[in-house]
Amino acid sequence: MVEGRRVRTLAGVDADLQELFDAALAGQGHAHAPYSRFPVGAALRAASGRVYAGCNVENASFPEGTCAEAAAIAAMVAAGDREIVAVLTVAGGDDLATCCGGCRQRIREFATAATRIHAAGPDGVRATFTMDELLPLSFGPSNLAD
Repeated sequence: MVEGRRVRTLAGVDADLQELFDAALAGQGHAHAPYSRFPVGAALRAASGRVYAGCNVENASFPEGTCAEAAAIAAMVAAGDREIVAVLTVAGGDDLATCCGGCRQRIREFATAATRIHAAGPDGVRATFTMDELLPLSFGPSNLAD
């Protein structure tokens, strides 16, 4: 159980991915999405092995909301980690929901081209991409290196 929610065990999934799914699902349960009614949870694993979770937090002034991925990244940075090795987002609905463009760029800041990004629904992982597949030919920290 995750804070009163029944956690779904994913068949054939390794413990690391299950941990990300559980954390993202718990985050989704705390989302503040009264306007879109589209709660999203995200979890990421840092190179240190620690898992950071976030949820979307909407605001009546629509552009001032925060995406779940951005919240998880902020928690990671606040804790002192700086490298993402995996990301998992969970959203409802029947369609595949991947990270928005802004969050793809936020993840890119702390990820490599090979970092795995998992898009999940409440039933489990629906698709897995590399950072490079989600944001090909991206602009990142290496572009600013001397």
